[in-house]
Amino acid sequence: MLKHLVPRSLFGRSLLIVVTPIVLLQLVLAYVFFERHWDTVTRRLALGLVGDISFVIQTLSEAQDEMGTARALAMARRHFGLDISVLPGQTLSPYDPTGAPTFSILDRMLNQAISERLFRPFTFDTRRSDNTVEILVQLPDSVLRVLTPRKRLDSTTTTLFVLWMVGTSFVLLAIAIVFLRNQMRPVRALARAADAFGKGRDAGAIKPSGATEVRQATEAFLAMRERMKRQISQRTEMLAGISHDLRTPLTRMKLGLEMLEGQADVSNLQADVRDMETMVEGYLAFARGQDSEQAVATDLHDLLEGVVDGARRQGRKVRFEASKNIIVPVRPNAFKRCITNLLDNADLYAAAGGGQVTVRARRLNQMVEIAVDDEGPGIPQDKREAAFKPFHRLDESRNPETAGVGLGLTIARDIVRGHGGDLTLEDRPQGGLRALVRLPV
Repeated sequence: MLKHLVPRSLFGRSLLIVVTPIVLLQLVLAYVFFERHWDTVTRRLALGLVGDISFVIQTLSEAQDEMGTARALAMARRHFGLDISVLPGQTLSPYDPTGAPTFSILDRMLNQAISERLFRPFTFDTRRSDNTVEILVQLPDSVLRVLTPRKRLDSTTTTLFVLWMVGTSFVLLAIAIVFLRNQMRPVRALARAADAFGKGRDAGAIKPSGATEVRQATEAFLAMRERMKRQISQRTEMLAGISHDLRTPLTRMKLGLEMLEGQADVSNLQADVRDMETMVEGYLAFARGQDSEQAVATDLHDLLEGVVDGARRQGRKVRFEASKNIIVPVRPNAFKRCITNLLDNADLYAAAGGGQVTVRARRLNQMVEIAVDDEGPGIPQDKREAAFKPFHRLDESRNPETAGVGLGLTIARDIVRGHGGDLTLEDRPQGGLRALVRLPV
């Protein structure tokens, strides 16, 4: 259950690590202060006030006449700061501890202090609008009414303590948020660079910054990216070099066969040379699929429409359905080659089944799906993955008169994965085969 409550982001978890101790410290301090310090201070203030009232009651009991009573009340006002008056002929209800107000710490402490010191019926009101506390105490033939400022029973340190505690906590929290955001910035930059590199896009220069561990991770990523770029470049150059070197002996073989034309088995040798030449061209096409073309924001609708129009000019039956304004960073030439290869393969299937090819494109949240459907016989499910292997042909499911060395789907998948997506073969719902391209936006 805690996994669902804990934030998923590193910033959220780091902030939680900072905030949790502060909140716990606040709770502990609040408990200690309010349950111990405030109780103690409030109790002592209440006892002091009740002591003053007890002294006044004692003085009034010793007064012989009205003049003595007035003098005692005047002394109480002057020395104790109490507004005291005597209400003759009035009585209070008998003291009932269960009915005594206990709504707050002040009420509880005042009730306890009066009960311990006066032993008389009493009542009090701590919620007056004039910020005073009224205390009524039963005398033998009258009621003593005492009004005292509320601040005499409240500790001013309580409010100051709460304000300082909460205020400093917010200041520290704001400082922590600022520092954590600054520490998260290089982590996010590294994540964006890794994501862009995985999708075949140029993330630009990234400078190691932040904490030592983040700098080390960034430097390791940059070194890894450079090594992978060198490996891709070396593989591309190697494939191009091999293909170029193979063309020279092929040319010599073609010239030699032309000189031997008319002799036995020359036609078979010429067919072998043509096959080898086709394979070399396939090598070159595969190498071109690994070139250093940069990804740019491209409207897939326009790109796909251009490829489909080119196929239609070649006499192919292609239906096109795509949403507009699907903007995705791709390498345009490489991606056109990918879709063209898929159309070529689909056209072979469709020709075998007497149908047409359909190209659809749509955006689903953060992914783009491009489906190339044909109405042909399809490929058995257990042979679909093998169809992506280089130079692997499923002749039994294709027109044997068509050219090709089995690199079309290999190049197409290599290009799609170079963009951070994937290419799979699936059953078309109405029958036939579907080549499905998924690209991240």
